Amino acid sequence: MSDKVGVLFVCLGNICRSPTAHAVFETLAARHGLSEKLLIDSCGTGSWHIGQPPDERMQQAALQRGYDLSYLRARRLASDDFDRFNYILTMDTRNLADVMKHAPDYYAGEVRLLLDYAEEKNLLEVPDPYYGGEEGFERVLTLVESACEGLIEAIHRNHA
Repeated sequence: MSDKVGVLFVCLGNICRSPTAHAVFETLAARHGLSEKLLIDSCGTGSWHIGQPPDERMQQAALQRGYDLSYLRARRLASDDFDRFNYILTMDTRNLADVMKHAPDYYAGEVRLLLDYAEEKNLLEVPDPYYGGEEGFERVLTLVESACEGLIEAIHRNHA
């Protein structure tokens, strides 16, 4: 792993939840003066959307809160991600199982649910908004913002 602390966000297709977490976390990292110390990326466990930008509805909801997702492009989880990232954070238990299945024995980083870092502890998963209405995208943003704030605090504590 590099000198930077690597943080990878993972969902199924890498067009809604994980790119949102990617952009939110990048914004928070910049606000906290951590941009130069972090390597931030996102990916999916599936290959349906490789090379595509995030879902237009997700982009619009994020932009209303000041997050630009337009520069991101979907990619699939790769074996070298386990060499590059200290934290691999998944949006749901299915993604968690898929990542764990691909994790090499030597991987010493953390693979866990993103919402483990959220203030609200009664939810495990960031729900997939793809087939729902506008409120689903807003809910994703609210959950991701909370968890990313908690993650920033954890990185401050663990990598001071």
